[in-house]
Amino acid sequence: QVQLVESGGGLVQAGGSLRLSCAGSGMTFSLFGMGWFRQAPGKEREFVAALNWNGRSTYYADSVNGRFIISRDNAKNTVYLQMNSLKPEDTAVYYCATDRTGWGGPKAAYDYWGQGTQVTVSS
Repeated sequence: QVQLVESGGGLVQAGGSLRLSCAGSGMTFSLFGMGWFRQAPGKEREFVAALNWNGRSTYYADSVNGRFIISRDNAKNTVYLQMNSLKPEDTAVYYCATDRTGWGGPKAAYDYWGQGTQVTVSS
């Protein structure tokens, strides 16, 4: 079955950087759009970034645009989220998810989800 495993979270000071990874298995990874979402304590899950099946179309939430970069390596079945200039408000559990249409984007119907990785940004 489809499995997504996130890694790379941790504790970082404000202004620092982290790179999250999401490894997929049990699927033809290169056909799926992929997205990153996050959920902070007491808040709803929100869209962060996404890209289409070949990585040529990318989408970002306004709150992270210019600071985060999403990319993928289909040969490694992995999608990445490079997070720079981190702020305390970026603190959340970060999840990756699949879009079987391949197109990605904030409005896509994401169906498979990983377990999440915690990102904590201290001030």
